[in-house]
Amino acid sequence: MKAIVNVYLKTGVLDSQGKAVHHALDSLGFNSVEDVRIGKQIVLQLDETDREKAMSDVTEMCEELLANTVIEDYNIELV
Repeated sequence: MKAIVNVYLKTGVLDSQGKAVHHALDSLGFNSVEDVRIGKQIVLQLDETDREKAMSDVTEMCEELLANTVIEDYNIELV
């Protein structure tokens, strides 16, 4: 089973990388972009067949290591 974890800054947390990319897109003429937020994606290949166990394990991984839950949110997709 594969787990895809998307980690991104919480709303209200300044995203300086996103602001820099937004500015660069503006300077390239892409004026329709209203905002940019930068995140990260982590893909985990799991040796697990039980979806509930996999979700529980990956959630624990996120809470303990993969995301800084003070300033980041995350979502998990099992495929």
